Amino acid sequence: MIMPTGVRLLLVAPNAFPVMGGLETHLNEVAPRIARAGFEVTILTTDRTGLLPTAELRDGVRIERVRAYPSRSDYYFAPAIYRRIRQGKWDLLHCHAYQTLVPPLAMLAAARSGIPFVVTFHSGGHGSRLRNRFRSTQLRLLSPLLRHARRLIAVSEFEASTLPARLGVPASRFVIIPNGAEIELPADQPAPAEDPGLVLSVGRLERYKGHHLVIAALPHVLADIPDIHLLIVGSGPYEAELRRLAESYEVADRVEIRSIPPTDRSGMASTVARAGLVTLLSAYEGNPVSVMEALALRRRVLVADTSGLSELGRRGLAHVIPLDSSPTAIARAIVEQLRSPAPADFRLPTWDGCAAKLVELYRDVLTG
Repeated sequence: MIMPTGVRLLLVAPNAFPVMGGLETHLNEVAPRIARAGFEVTILTTDRTGLLPTAELRDGVRIERVRAYPSRSDYYFAPAIYRRIRQGKWDLLHCHAYQTLVPPLAMLAAARSGIPFVVTFHSGGHGSRLRNRFRSTQLRLLSPLLRHARRLIAVSEFEASTLPARLGVPASRFVIIPNGAEIELPADQPAPAEDPGLVLSVGRLERYKGHHLVIAALPHVLADIPDIHLLIVGSGPYEAELRRLAESYEVADRVEIRSIPPTDRSGMASTVARAGLVTLLSAYEGNPVSVMEALALRRRVLVADTSGLSELGRRGLAHVIPLDSSPTAIARAIVEQLRSPAPADFRLPTWDGCAAKLVELYRDVLTG
């Protein structure tokens, strides 16, 4: 089915480039591809700092930013989101994520303006136990708005199998469009050699991400692999505690914690490509982009058997262990994976494929 070019598509998200995470990487990859398919793409997002441009053009996509408050919280409020949607002339709105106060405003504005809209959930965990317990209540409160959505998009089979019951909507309303699994090494440099003793734990520095579990296992790994070292890549409020744990387990000289600028995609690719093993022992992930990128670079991957991570195990893409595994059990899995052959070739979803499926969905929605 062919749609006329020039469809005015608005993508609404709590954050976008230069902030980078799973959701932000998704937008950064698919928005330019959708624009190349003939859509007029605008990303409407927030700026909690007041330091970013209010508007800019990037890879054929217009990015507009409005202020959000409070500046140091992730449940922030951005009232200008509602006004911008109501004042604009949009053919279709795509709302990304649900965890902040931005998505309800976007959906409400679209519903009141008669703009058809779709929603991708990008579900994830949180460092606050209270906030995690509130997730189900939050989803139920959003149900009246979500019922107006033309399509509900899950990024994994896990989301598609769990969200309908939590929302009280039929599973038939959902479609699965997974994230791409691509990251490119620098073309002007030789491919980095694998460091067989390097374990990488990637993700925001929050307790639920499980970095502390790898640190606790490290003393037990040392007995089998004396040259083991752990690199934790990320930033966040749990950094000081992770450093304290490394000291208490007497492995501080084996643990490095640093962040890579979110815009340095080549630097991230080179770091991941050197790892003998990439771990993510997180308590909750919908469809972890960092793990998918590690798989794209053919790295061994060890994950917790929970949420969207379990799905990777069922597909034979990653080795899974119970989330409540003891330090010795985690250590045993790390040693086994480091001594196992590198993964063979396998097919992974691509960002081209992700964008193509979104374009197809948009056209279906617009043609009724």
